Amino acid sequence: MSTARAWVAVPDEAETVAALLVAFRDHNGHDSPSENSFLATVERLFEDRDTVFLLAARDDDSPPSGVLQLRFRLSVWRAAHDCWLEDLFVGADARRAGVGDALLRLAAAEATDRGAKRIELDTNERNDAALALYRRHGFSERSKGGEGRDLFLGRELE
Repeated sequence: MSTARAWVAVPDEAETVAALLVAFRDHNGHDSPSENSFLATVERLFEDRDTVFLLAARDDDSPPSGVLQLRFRLSVWRAAHDCWLEDLFVGADARRAGVGDALLRLAAAEATDRGAKRIELDTNERNDAALALYRRHGFSERSKGGEGRDLFLGRELE
């Protein structure tokens, strides 16, 4: 039985949130944005009522080892909020300890409490561990209903 716990981060935890996002950046093999940029952005996002950061730890005696960012937006198609799971990262030392599960359970509860009708995210199709975690929590490529898989598309802007 997992003893991992998750909670809604508060502004005093901005440095912890930023440090975990920097670890996510490093895990993905990038060297930017800078640590200072992450912290400044996290602090700014704490002021945005449509953004929520969640933190999680392996147990009550462990430091935070997981972070999840939620963004909310009003949908004309649902006449309610949609929730975008923008980032989820668990440090290597805490993987398979229930930290990701704790984060996703709390994310679903937070989204429900805010009246969201759907949570969406994107991940790489080769990220088997993430796909297994998300599928275990009911995520699928067909969240919008209808025929075919939902695709996430993007484009860089200059």
